[in-house]
Amino acid sequence: MILSVTPNVALDRTLVVPDFQPGRVYRPTATRVAPGGKGINLTRVVLKLGGDSICAGFLAGHTGRLLAELADKEGLRTAWTWVAGETRTCVIIADSHTGESTVINESGLTADAAMWRQLQADVLHHASQAEHICFCGSLPPGSPLAAFTETLSALVAAGKSVWVDTSGEPLQAALRAAGVRIKVNVEEAGEALGLNIQDAPAALAAADELHRRGAAAVALTLGAAGAVLSVQGEQWWARPPEVKVLNAVASGDSFLAALTLGLTSGCEAGEALRRGVAAGTANAIAGGGGHFGLDAFHQVLSQTVVERIR
Repeated sequence: MILSVTPNVALDRTLVVPDFQPGRVYRPTATRVAPGGKGINLTRVVLKLGGDSICAGFLAGHTGRLLAELADKEGLRTAWTWVAGETRTCVIIADSHTGESTVINESGLTADAAMWRQLQADVLHHASQAEHICFCGSLPPGSPLAAFTETLSALVAAGKSVWVDTSGEPLQAALRAAGVRIKVNVEEAGEALGLNIQDAPAALAAADELHRRGAAAVALTLGAAGAVLSVQGEQWWARPPEVKVLNAVASGDSFLAALTLGLTSGCEAGEALRRGVAAGTANAIAGGGGHFGLDAFHQVLSQTVVERIR
């Protein structure tokens, strides 16, 4: 089982608007309202690919209750930590002609140390069933970074495989929990390391530096160029076919879902990486949010190649 933790959960409202430009009036060609946040996307994809996953995180208020109801209707397994406040809403405007998306994210509810102690206790309880625990996305405003590091360290100390997909100061805080596994895109890795990462060799060099800073495994996504994985002295690079992107939102979450599910299922590292890249690509051509079909995944997978670098 994969436990996905989204500290800053959101209710996502996606509007498909061809040729979107600011300052005009439009009628969307399609609208979707669904539970959102990186970890929820991850759980959605794990279930789609035949795995088992529970999504966790803070929920609050009227929006939180609506989100929980939608998650239940979707068939998602959940273990929410209910707190005071109001869960945020995010608006995604997807341009079906250009493949670009405009994302407007509310900040989210304010979290303090007491709320993080509650989340840590809830996560540790459910982690006993999990092969991988994935902490995904931003932290709510006010979150003490020390509490985030402490939660990750407690899970690593319990012998768990802990993946972190975040950026900025939370990523730096995660690296202080020795033994975590890092999944970020190359822009986020470059910001953390003060590097300009342009290609796969540079990404693999960045992975080496992240290992030196305490990461047990590193997966870096490179958009159309695929992704690299560095773990246990091995380095791999997987590349997808050339595709037309409709909406890449949640492609990184789809990648991590398929990667960790592959590792849980006994795939070697390179094959797990190939599955991750295929899932991320299938998501991008299907409209984002983890809403892609199995046929599309398998079609992309058949055209995705992986190479062992070291």
